[in-house]
Amino acid sequence: MSEKTAVLLLQMGGPDSLDAVHPFLMNLFTDRDIIKIGPAFLQPFIARRIVNKRAPHVAEYYRQIGGKSPIRELTEAQREGLQALLGENYRCFVAMRYSRPSTIDALAAIKREGIRRVVVLSLYPHYSKATTGSSVNELQRVLKEARTDFELTFIDRFYDHPLYIKALAGKVMRGLQAFPDRKDVQIVFSAHSLPQSFIDEGDPYLDHIQETRRLVMEQVGEANHLLCFQSKASRVKWLEPSTEATIEKLAKEGKRNLLMVPLSFVSDHIETLYEIDIQYGEEAKGYGIERFERIESLNSDPIFLDCLADLVRTAKA
Repeated sequence: MSEKTAVLLLQMGGPDSLDAVHPFLMNLFTDRDIIKIGPAFLQPFIARRIVNKRAPHVAEYYRQIGGKSPIRELTEAQREGLQALLGENYRCFVAMRYSRPSTIDALAAIKREGIRRVVVLSLYPHYSKATTGSSVNELQRVLKEARTDFELTFIDRFYDHPLYIKALAGKVMRGLQAFPDRKDVQIVFSAHSLPQSFIDEGDPYLDHIQETRRLVMEQVGEANHLLCFQSKASRVKWLEPSTEATIEKLAKEGKRNLLMVPLSFVSDHIETLYEIDIQYGEEAKGYGIERFERIESLNSDPIFLDCLADLVRTAKA
């Protein structure tokens, strides 16, 4: 067996073409770790009805951002950057939850390399059973079926890591510089929403999001800021307030300059490129917002890559 250590990066993934939108959504809506629709045996049938209705609209959103999700290429760039920082004793791999390369693909590649020790690093900074939990459950299922013996170390959160906070705060401070007077700017932290029931059942996601915001603002300094939630996906009660309602409320209060700060996302994808930049941008303009900006996503930011490298180097079995 190789003495190298594999680093397995867990990410959600996204469709790599317009034709891939429907199967991507089916993978998403049939995953009971992220959403439960009726009894388990009926979920695939209900999910198909939902996806058949949604897919044409979602495909149009992807068409407007280039015809596919950029998340695979961006995650591969993160993998390459992390590989360069870690050096020859490590080999980095990517596993997408709802697209390719899949968990099976990644584990097979690690096995071919003859590597036994694997550091599993979730690219979701804030732990939730709907994100990291789902990816880890999939990993465990695959390992059980394959009967493969890996020595696993899990890194399932880094919402308060000093380098993650530094990278994010740096983006916010550079974003504020785009405005003539930061006192006139409202910082809008927009996190991916979750069903309220998840939080009621003990999911730590909301606490993690709130702590990230607190730590970022400690570095940014005095500025107007608030937290809201985007990407609601079903009719059950989700975390509030919604980003759409927040933008409308701020406009009615006379706010004219918004700096959007996506939380829970470390790479550009449909929630930043379409939902924030296009959908919310158009809504903000309609409400009278004069300047609507979004901070750069972390993507392959050098400080963020240093964060990932530090997480791997200090991981404890």
